Amino acid sequence: MLERFTEPARRVVNESQLEMRALHHGYVGTEHLLLALLRQPAEPAAALLVRHGLDLGTARAAVQRLLGESGATIDGAALEAIGIDLDAVTARVEAAFGAGALSGAGPGGASAAGRGRTRTLGRGVFTDRARKVLELAVRAAQGRGDRSIGTGHLLLGLVRQGGGLAVRVLRDHGLDLAEVERETERTLGAV
Repeated sequence: MLERFTEPARRVVNESQLEMRALHHGYVGTEHLLLALLRQPAEPAAALLVRHGLDLGTARAAVQRLLGESGATIDGAALEAIGIDLDAVTARVEAAFGAGALSGAGPGGASAAGRGRTRTLGRGVFTDRARKVLELAVRAAQGRGDRSIGTGHLLLGLVRQGGGLAVRVLRDHGLDLAEVERETERTLGAV
């Protein structure tokens, strides 16, 4: 699928995995795609978001704040306070199911990260929402008759997917998704 992606769009997909690792996640979600897009401020799609005040630092802080609110991490000390030894549980699960059984990836790259079934794409594990973003980016390019998929198409995919943490970051920042979509379409038309 990535053969039709422009070099900057491929960078977004690849760098989403860097964002995943930086945030210590076992999956690539829509938030990682958004952050990777913003790592390229000279790209028209990222520049559009930056014009609206959403730069990489602001978006990263929003993602970290939102993930903190969701309680997405297991606090070993809190579990210990109620009598659960996380190390002992991990050891028993790995003894029964193999090393790395709790890493989030199961057979075939499936994950129970709480964000839907996932599949692998390249080296990382992409959530269903993130995969849908890529699919919608391809559809956006096809619908416009564009030969390649660029960062603008990826932004359209993020907006049109309509869910996930990336959309929450955009909305919380005060962005109107319909307006972002219109501006992105205009930007793509100007290329």
